[in-house]
Amino acid sequence: MDALSTILDATSLRSVVYSKIPLSAPWGLDIVKDDNSQFWRLVSGSCAIGTPDGRIIEMEEGDLVFVPHGSAHWIADKPTSLRMPSPEFVKARRAGIPVFNSGGNVTTLIAGHFEFDYQALHPFLKDLPAVIHIRQYVTENQLLVKQVAQLMLNELNNEKPGSRVMLKCLSEIMFVNIIRAYLEQDAPQSGFLSALNNPRISKALTLMQDSPQKNWTLDSLALEVGMSRSVFFNQFKQLVYETPLSYLTNWRIRQAQKLLLMDKNNVAEIAANVGYQSEAAFNRVFKLKTGQTPAAYRRSKLNR
Repeated sequence: MDALSTILDATSLRSVVYSKIPLSAPWGLDIVKDDNSQFWRLVSGSCAIGTPDGRIIEMEEGDLVFVPHGSAHWIADKPTSLRMPSPEFVKARRAGIPVFNSGGNVTTLIAGHFEFDYQALHPFLKDLPAVIHIRQYVTENQLLVKQVAQLMLNELNNEKPGSRVMLKCLSEIMFVNIIRAYLEQDAPQSGFLSALNNPRISKALTLMQDSPQKNWTLDSLALEVGMSRSVFFNQFKQLVYETPLSYLTNWRIRQAQKLLLMDKNNVAEIAANVGYQSEAAFNRVFKLKTGQTPAAYRRSKLNR
């Protein structure tokens, strides 16, 4: 499996599409800070988004804006419009109370969010920018974002048996294409996203993630990806912001956390599955990284 797929599996990517939202001008929403990653796609009309870093993005039809860290932001027909806090808007919609239907120009949006297991938060997620704005639809992955968004709109317009599942799957496909389109559109020169774009470093990530139980060393990883030991070490650290073996340790502990909650195997078996032949060594590293022994971690999570 490729590096990004393994990461998304490990962080338990889940998605929710709220609905197609028609809004008559003037309208505005203050989106409160949230643990989830929000996305907005402009189907028709016009709107502006006030980003977490203070910029204003004037969206065009077909544009998509993704706020990866759930940061507070706003969206409105224009920057000067009065804005309603998003919890009040959601409450009114659920109660069937009309909101933003004054008869002005109508803007239609598709909105939703992505969820991750923050217990196992990965550097990939931390390294995403404050806002990703997908536009133009010239590159292959930009076009795929547009096509997937159109399929989502079709499901929202014509609900059929299985539409909820279709929307969930389509939005997860959307997430991957947002990342791909961002890498094409704004290819970062450093950080974890640039590591995914680097064939040799990405291969090293895949090797460690797919087979954490192997006795990987700096030499064996460098040999597998066809680089000298020193060049591999320096390039990996520059892009991933940690050494290869530090990344491997953190990946093993994240996987162990997941297995402790999902697997009925004992601690020694889980230790071996993530690359520790000594249960005592695994216990030491696990406690160093999480503040708890594996057994205590399992009890604290399962007894909630």
